[in-house]
Amino acid sequence: MPQMTYPPRQTGDDKMPQMNFLIKPASGLCNMRCDYCFYEDEMRNRQQASYGIMPDDVMEQVVKKALSNGSRNCTFLFQGGEPTLAGLAFYQKWMAFEKKYNKNHIPIAHALQTNGYQIDENWCRFFAEHKFLIGLSVDGVKATHNAYRKDLNGEGTYLKARDAAAKLRSAGVDFNVLTVVTKKTAAKIRRIYETYRREGFLWQQYIACLDPLCAQPGSMEYSLTPEMYGQFLTDLFHLWSIDLQNGRQPYIRQFENYIGILLGYEPECCEQRGICSFQNVVEADGSVYPCDFYVLDEYKLGNLLTEDFAAIEKRQTQSSFLKSFKGPSSECADCRHYPLCRGGCRRHREQPGASYGQNYFCKSYQMFFDSCLPEMEKIAYMIKSKKIHTKNF
Repeated sequence: MPQMTYPPRQTGDDKMPQMNFLIKPASGLCNMRCDYCFYEDEMRNRQQASYGIMPDDVMEQVVKKALSNGSRNCTFLFQGGEPTLAGLAFYQKWMAFEKKYNKNHIPIAHALQTNGYQIDENWCRFFAEHKFLIGLSVDGVKATHNAYRKDLNGEGTYLKARDAAAKLRSAGVDFNVLTVVTKKTAAKIRRIYETYRREGFLWQQYIACLDPLCAQPGSMEYSLTPEMYGQFLTDLFHLWSIDLQNGRQPYIRQFENYIGILLGYEPECCEQRGICSFQNVVEADGSVYPCDFYVLDEYKLGNLLTEDFAAIEKRQTQSSFLKSFKGPSSECADCRHYPLCRGGCRRHREQPGASYGQNYFCKSYQMFFDSCLPEMEKIAYMIKSKKIHTKNF
């Protein structure tokens, strides 16, 4: 299960303070068995694996307390496991609670990350009516997708994902494609990129797969090596850059953020900020955690069923999540690419056997920036000179 895509960066007059809540209405329950699922691994490493479907009283308190927090903008992102297992009625009740408790008329955005397995016309009508942004998990072409994304019977699910994409497009629902980068998808990125272009997938996110918490990096059958990931990033960027100069590039969040840094913008993704931000992950029992990669007992911040959000927010700065954080290594701080790389995701810096603060994919980023930084700088200059444009600047 990949991490959910956020809406693109807001700019200019549209930029407002925003609170994001990542909701797990079905906890880690899922109708598929993906080999690399990081959340299944997290469930094995906490006292209670699954919290089941979020009860109505928890749902009501989460909505009520989130909307009473005083933010001008609020985003609810539904993720799992598989969030559609909560059922369509769950989301209809959620919308009713929003109507009841949004007394300050806060603008609310909605997003949902799904494997698409049970998306039908009823779901699509609901998403279209309430303007949900959907993240659809597709791991490239049939062979790469079916290698690790299987149903409960061990069968591939590529056709299910393709069918969901067709239904979402037909209903006019905005959706992104989220691709987990495994050793198989990394090796086939040119074919995958061309396939996505033919399919009209114009909003793409690529996420490096995570090895289990206690596993040696690179030890799983699906694992990426630093060399694989570095070559993947380089190949993908060159394909994207060619399309950018021809005015037909897809939105790829990682590259847009790097270009943004060169243009003086603060990146929206914590991986590229180099510091952890609190995602306000809400499990099905109302418990709140700082990050989707750390929904573990030792990082629990509180519970919205019994506490208000202000109390939980106050506890964030004293949490073990921040106190245990390892910053960049001395090698990172001295690296000429650090102003763009910034050390990467914390989970990739806390691999078993790694040196203090060293990102497992350090070599990947060195390969990537050594090859692509001159082209990035050229693109940033051309955007600033208004000779080309991207969807986000």
